[in-house]
Amino acid sequence: MYAPDYAPECYWTLDAPLPEAADAPLPEQADAVIVGSGYTGLSAAREIALAGRSALVLDAGPVGGGCSARNGGQVAFSIKPGHGRLAALHGARVATRIYQEALEAVADLRALATREGLDCDWRDVGCFVGAHTKRLYGALVHEAESQPQGLEQPFRIVPRERQSEEIDTPLYHGGVVYPGDAAVHPAKLVRVLHARASAAGAEFRAGCAVESLVRGASGFEVRTARGTVRARQVLVATNGYTGRFAPWHRRRILPIGSYIIATEPLDPALLRRLIPHGRNVGDTRRVVVYYRPSPDGRRILFGGRAAARETDVTRCVPRLRAMLAEIFPELARVRVSRAWMGFVGFTFDTLPHLGEDRGLYYCMGYCGQGVPTAVYYGRKIGLTMAGRAGGESALAGLSFPWRPLYTGNPWFLPAAVVGYRLRDALGL
Repeated sequence: MYAPDYAPECYWTLDAPLPEAADAPLPEQADAVIVGSGYTGLSAAREIALAGRSALVLDAGPVGGGCSARNGGQVAFSIKPGHGRLAALHGARVATRIYQEALEAVADLRALATREGLDCDWRDVGCFVGAHTKRLYGALVHEAESQPQGLEQPFRIVPRERQSEEIDTPLYHGGVVYPGDAAVHPAKLVRVLHARASAAGAEFRAGCAVESLVRGASGFEVRTARGTVRARQVLVATNGYTGRFAPWHRRRILPIGSYIIATEPLDPALLRRLIPHGRNVGDTRRVVVYYRPSPDGRRILFGGRAAARETDVTRCVPRLRAMLAEIFPELARVRVSRAWMGFVGFTFDTLPHLGEDRGLYYCMGYCGQGVPTAVYYGRKIGLTMAGRAGGESALAGLSFPWRPLYTGNPWFLPAAVVGYRLRDALGL
């Protein structure tokens, strides 16, 4: 089951080590302190620094070491609620603008990666979404054909008899291809965003956990294990890693572990037959799985919710490998080279949220699609903090829901996962 070189380490950082931060004392003050050095914090820090303000990014771990460097690297339209549901909750105009921003997020990241030639292994490969039952194939087709007018994503319906053109599996009953989706190397994207923020003048401190925020008359005292920094503005950009220093935000974010394995190197011809166009792949199961070829076309990177409750990544390898073999039976004996996990940040309304309260800003809740949206909304919140044009968003200031009895530990998640698995097994 385990390759000779197996390690419980992130595959992405093998060829893209995380950026290093200055080993220096904390400054006494900064115009803005950004807590969290993932895509959101990196993008925001650059915009603040470009405005000539001092931007200090703090992270409890290494720079970009959370889910930003540990995700599957899929780039896709990122809004989960349907347009009709959003319109009922927030009005048709706001719903349409939210959808437009989600489309802009993908387009902006594509432009950043391709026009500026950033080294992040950008690939316009598209995505295949497979239906794990006949009934859900019909639902997938209906969803694709019923997109809101003027907000349509290109798509192509793939019936089961032509499915081998997209994926060689007996599991699915057809599916839909979305050719506008893309793939990226997550850790390389961290590195280029960090380089851009550093070039603009942002400073970074890793291994510097924030312990508390104390509001004063002229701003905040940001208290850390390495000292205190005074700041006029603070951005909470911690998403699925939000700590006790931000209780208001913590009770609104659900940290959910997503587990990924990388197979041992495969015959490239085999991988091209299994996934002919090298696309990202997902399916209709409620217990989400997602997978894709590695950038070099030698491995399959396979992720999903592998355990009812959070656990050691090595203990998840047997289940993830079994899930992979269910899709590709001829890989039943494939060995696993790497296994890792990261915490995605979900919200109770499955929308991202950004806003501000007297100098305390937040931007988080990407619900498993943070590659394009964290970069996009991180830039917007940074522009807002810097007082520059372009920071406006339909999501800004929307009610950020919470639930009684929830304070940041999703104690109800194991029961929910078991229930979702049952529904998947019954094809519901």
